[in-house]
Amino acid sequence: MSGLREKQKADRDRRILQAASKLFHQVGYEKSKIEDIAGLAEVSTGTVYNYYQNKGDLLVAIVSMEVNEVLNAGAELIADQPSDAEAAINALIAIYLDHSLIYLNKEMWRHAMAITTRQPHSPYGRRYNDLDARLAAQVCELIEGLRQRGRVAADIDSRGVGEMIFNNTNMMFINFVKDETMPLAALKAGIARQNRTLARAIRTTTNS
Repeated sequence: MSGLREKQKADRDRRILQAASKLFHQVGYEKSKIEDIAGLAEVSTGTVYNYYQNKGDLLVAIVSMEVNEVLNAGAELIADQPSDAEAAINALIAIYLDHSLIYLNKEMWRHAMAITTRQPHSPYGRRYNDLDARLAAQVCELIEGLRQRGRVAADIDSRGVGEMIFNNTNMMFINFVKDETMPLAALKAGIARQNRTLARAIRTTTNS
């Protein structure tokens, strides 16, 4: 019975997050109300508050849902990654970027970033920072896998290179969500151009 209860709880949680994401898209984060989210999720308002304290908590939970999905997809790529360093890096970053606007739009990302910037030591801020750290660690894992397979130079600092790639991607993504007119394709092209230079710099001589 406990397994069934946990499954039902997880199902309610996902319905609440999906309803919140839908309403935030439709009317905007500021205008959305917890009771309306509850109605869309077909649960009581009290049930929503049993899971989340406020809209900020909901928003960061949506970010967490998004990141967990891309981490799972990224893990599959790393398990069977392209042999070419540039192709592997671009494939992983594309997973992150292509999924970034499924549950959140640019306005929602701006609010999430603002909440965690204003309250970096709050549960929201720590959770958001942990998600960034997990994504950065996954990029480092990709580079280390390439190093171990001889696809990049044996003496490179996998963690250093991985963090550079993630930090640059993160910075450019912040600029992307600040600019409502910038298309995702332009962001991906800009990051790929920069990663091309780095990928070529870390290749082994035999793969250059």
